[in-house]
Amino acid sequence: MRFLRRSTTETEVPDTVEDQIDVLPKNVTAAKGRATPKRREAEAKKRGPVAPPPTTMREAMKRNKELRKANPVSKDERRAAAKERRDKMMAGEDKYLLPRDRGPVKAYVRDLVDTRRNLLGLFMPLAILVFVAMLVPNTRIQQYATLLCTLMLLLMIVEGFLSGRRITKAVREKFPKEAVSGRSIGWYAFIRASQIRKLRVPKPRLRPGDALD
Repeated sequence: MRFLRRSTTETEVPDTVEDQIDVLPKNVTAAKGRATPKRREAEAKKRGPVAPPPTTMREAMKRNKELRKANPVSKDERRAAAKERRDKMMAGEDKYLLPRDRGPVKAYVRDLVDTRRNLLGLFMPLAILVFVAMLVPNTRIQQYATLLCTLMLLLMIVEGFLSGRRITKAVREKFPKEAVSGRSIGWYAFIRASQIRKLRVPKPRLRPGDALD
């Protein structure tokens, strides 16, 4: 009977994936079954898993040491690079400054502080003077030194408060669109003024008495 016989015109259906690949034409490529990975993913997979950030200072130092071994740089090159970074930081280039010193607002505050002479600039010399006086085996000298230090500290606090208010007002007039915090600007100006002029970082661009733009 004809219906019991298998028709010779029927197409055989492959049972497995291998069979399907065999029956495909030679100019047709079989699908891989997944999307082609992106270049970034492929490179990340080739590099391996990313190490977690260091949790302690010792671990960070150890990792930096390993990186220096993997990428050896001569001592002279490291010194030259460090000197270049410090020179640019002292010159006031915004890219090389600490985050607290960056921006035109902070630069303007530094200029305002540097163009005036302040009692706060005597804070460190005064502290050294008091320390030396404490080493002198004379009670009267120690008492006078303590009294002088107390009076100077009070004057410095008052001057720092008034100077902070003046500088905050000037900054708000200069940068009306900036959100200026009086406490932050006042404290920044106080710290800047209490440092010896030659030790200020970055270096002062103006001298006492110079006019600001």
